Amino acid sequence: MAGSVVMLHPQERVDEDEGAILAIFDRLGPDPAAKLVSRAVGELALAVTVMAAQVDRHELDGLPRGLKRIQVMAAGVGMVSLSQVAGDARSVLMRDDPTAFSAVWARLVRVAERSLVRD
Repeated sequence: MAGSVVMLHPQERVDEDEGAILAIFDRLGPDPAAKLVSRAVGELALAVTVMAAQVDRHELDGLPRGLKRIQVMAAGVGMVSLSQVAGDARSVLMRDDPTAFSAVWARLVRVAERSLVRD
């Protein structure tokens, strides 16, 4: 079909480590753990939002540090996919590969949406 445009709608599978969350709840107890996890999810969402604005403005200088922070925080609360993709985005950004960064950044946004927004 020459001239046809096909819209792709990528769906990301999100891996989570329930053991990490259970360990937090075992260590802190239900109420403090729920507050900690809720705060971490909020901070992750804010970090992604702030970085998205920076990416839109092509202000990439501070992104490696922010991506590392997302990687560590996401791993700490069992968001395996978000942590891995943040590490991948940081890696391609540090290699100065704008095409790869654009692709990985788009994936990070999709994974963040699936990881941080629950229906």
